[in-house]
Amino acid sequence: MSTETRKSRYTVLKVPAYPTPEQAQLMEKTFGCCRYLWNQMLSDVQEFYAATDIHYIPTPARYKKQAPFLKEVDSQALCAVHQSLRKAYLDFFRNPKVFQYPKPKTKKARKDSFTVYCRPYHTGPSLRLTDAGLQMPKLGLLQVRLYRKPLHWWSLRSVTMTKTKTGKYFCSITFGYEAELPEPVIPTPARTVGLNYSMSRFYVDSNGHSPELPPQMAAAREKLARMQRKLSRMQQGSKNYEAQLHKIRLQYERIANQRRDFAHQQSRRIANAWDAVCVRGDDLNVMAQRLKGGNVPDSGFGMFRAFLRYKLEAQGKAYIDVDPYAPAAKTCHACGHVNENLPARARSWVCPLCGEELLREENTAQNIRDFGLMAVTRQPGVA
Repeated sequence: MSTETRKSRYTVLKVPAYPTPEQAQLMEKTFGCCRYLWNQMLSDVQEFYAATDIHYIPTPARYKKQAPFLKEVDSQALCAVHQSLRKAYLDFFRNPKVFQYPKPKTKKARKDSFTVYCRPYHTGPSLRLTDAGLQMPKLGLLQVRLYRKPLHWWSLRSVTMTKTKTGKYFCSITFGYEAELPEPVIPTPARTVGLNYSMSRFYVDSNGHSPELPPQMAAAREKLARMQRKLSRMQQGSKNYEAQLHKIRLQYERIANQRRDFAHQQSRRIANAWDAVCVRGDDLNVMAQRLKGGNVPDSGFGMFRAFLRYKLEAQGKAYIDVDPYAPAAKTCHACGHVNENLPARARSWVCPLCGEELLREENTAQNIRDFGLMAVTRQPGVA
C-alpha cells in the first residue's frame, strides 16, 4: 500500500488514574514546576523582546540552576512546557484573531496538567502501557482503569496527566497509527442535511427535526441552581461552605459529562446518517453576549460541531462551512426572495413574493443546506 493512500492518525484514551500518596505528591510538584516554568519563560520572552526586538524562548535547562527543584520532576514534562509555549506563540502570530496571546498560568485554573512524550531509549520506550498499569518516568507504575484496550498496531506517543478541581486524576493517552484514507463521498442534495443552531432545541435540521434533549440534563441544572442558592446562605470560609463548594464542583463535572456525551451521540448519529452536513459558522462567543444568549455556552454546540467535523472526515464525508453572514434567515427557501425587513424576533413569516408560510428556524436550516451545496458545486472539479 502506497503512502499516498495512508495517513497518520491519532486517537486518545482518557482514563481515570489512581496514584499512590507518593505519586500524588510528585504529581503536585510536577504541576507546580510546569506552571512556574511557563510563567518564567513567558516573562523572559517578553523582556528579551522589549530589549532587542527579537523573539527568543529559553530552554528549560537554563532555569535549573536558579531553580534546583526543577530537577526533582521529569525533564520531559518541562520540555513539553517549552513546546507548548512555542506552539502558542506560533498560533498567535499566524492568526491573532483566533488565538490569544499566551497568558500566565495561575493556581486557580480549572485543572492542573502536564504532558510527557514517549522517547525511545536503549532500555525501551520511556512510556509503557501494560495490564498492570502505565509505566512513567519518575512516577513509576501508575494504576489506571482502561475502558477499552488499545489495538496492537497503535503506538503510544504521549501521556497527559490532569487533576480536576474535585481532586480526580485523569490520564489522556495518545496513540498514533497509520490508516487508509477513506474514499471521498461526493455530496448530493438527497444525502445532504443543513443544521441551524437553536437556543431552545439545540439544533433544527433542514427536514424540520430536532434532537430530544435528555430530561436528566435539565434536572441536573435545576439541582445545581438549588445547590448554589444553599451555598449563598452559608458563611464563606466555613467547613460547611467548603463542603458545599466541593459538591457544586462535582455537579459541574456531572453536567459537563452529560453535555459531552450528548454531543458525541448526536454527532455520531448525524455522521452515520448523512454524506454531507452544512453548518453555519456562527461565532458562538458573540451570540452569548447578546440578549438571551446565556444558554449558548451551556449548550455545547461548538463542541458538537468539532465532534461532527472529525467524525465526518474520518468517513470521507463532507463537513461544509456556510458563511455566517449569508442571509439564511431572511431568504425564502421556496422562491429565493430576500426579506430585508424581517424582524429579528419574528419566529414565523409569510414570503411577500410567493406567499409561502415559513418557520424561521426550519427555513434557516433549509437555506443553510442550499447555500452549502452551492458553495461545493462552485468548487473546481465538482460537477
